[in-house]
Amino acid sequence: MPPTGNANYAWILNIVSKLSENGVAGFILANGALSGNGTEKAIRKKLIENNLIEAIVVLPQNMFYTTNISVTLWFLNKNKKARTIEQYGKIKNYRNRNREILFMDLREIGVPFEKKYIQFSEENIKQVTGTFHNWQQVDFERTYKNTPEFCYSASFEEIEKKDFSLVPSKYIEFINRDENIDFDDKMKSLQSELTELLKAEEQSKNDLLTVFKELGYEIRL
Repeated sequence: MPPTGNANYAWILNIVSKLSENGVAGFILANGALSGNGTEKAIRKKLIENNLIEAIVVLPQNMFYTTNISVTLWFLNKNKKARTIEQYGKIKNYRNRNREILFMDLREIGVPFEKKYIQFSEENIKQVTGTFHNWQQVDFERTYKNTPEFCYSASFEEIEKKDFSLVPSKYIEFINRDENIDFDDKMKSLQSELTELLKAEEQSKNDLLTVFKELGYEIRL
């Protein structure tokens, strides 16, 4: 993983300098690179103003053997303008994505791997790549939509209002599920569950006492 702090941005600028006119780059950085003031903010602002950042994708925890923290996948693109190209035998009709950045939060998806790790299933991969590619295409109004707790297409103006922060949670909508909980219904449900649990515990205790009594080792409480 690249170094942290200002060195992150020096590393990013080095990548940008090596990209061709239509070059694309993807790399992983610690989440701290998404925000920060001073020199970091100045460079981040320039990257955004120059339309070099295409997407910011937050990955789940426990995806790597070397660290259990959540990290971020950055996508840079030197050419976010509308164009039509042939790629892998298919025609791609890219729309103009200048002054837009796609934010994705993948922390709630994935499947267990080797007990303590997380990996993406084939279905997860299709969902993520499909969303990304649909967002890039000319008919994205039909195939792409902002989805709470998953993705959001932010305009330059929105990012500017957020002080050029690239933290996805500042743009992606998150649902407060507590607001939709009926406290009385929830407590009644817990009351019923606990009643059944305590009844089962009492029955197990009685069964155990009966077994010891039949063996001639009666337990008196």
